Amino acid sequence: MSTIGRPIIYVDADSCPVKEEIVEISNYNRIRVVFVASYAHMTENTLGACWKFVDTAKEAADLFIMNHIKAGDVAITQDIGLASTLLPKGVCVLSPRGTLIKDKDIHTALDLRYLSAKARRQGIYGKGPKSLTKEDRKRFVNKFTKILSNFEG
Repeated sequence: MSTIGRPIIYVDADSCPVKEEIVEISNYNRIRVVFVASYAHMTENTLGACWKFVDTAKEAADLFIMNHIKAGDVAITQDIGLASTLLPKGVCVLSPRGTLIKDKDIHTALDLRYLSAKARRQGIYGKGPKSLTKEDRKRFVNKFTKILSNFEG
């Protein structure tokens, strides 16, 4: 955790659809954000935020986040595998759709991820994730705002 009990927000940024909302809400609450992305997703539009670019290896961004995040920090990711490694560290994990990922739900999510991967190996492909809706975005903004307001005392 950063100084004086304030969290740092780590964002698994390669495919995060709510970057602008994260910057706006974090700036309003004066909480530091670190976007972590691979060099393959390097962008000119850094939104005036801190970016850490990592190797293009499949799990490089996840490893960076796992090695730097501390108890009390917040992670924003849609990666269930990454979330499962962060929860035991005392990290608050939020999806870009505004779902707070909790210990009690992680085993089911991991099981579903495993079954989906198994089906793909057998040549069975689903439709993929739904597009982010206005309701998803609103849910994210509300939940993220609420999480950060907890640090204001």
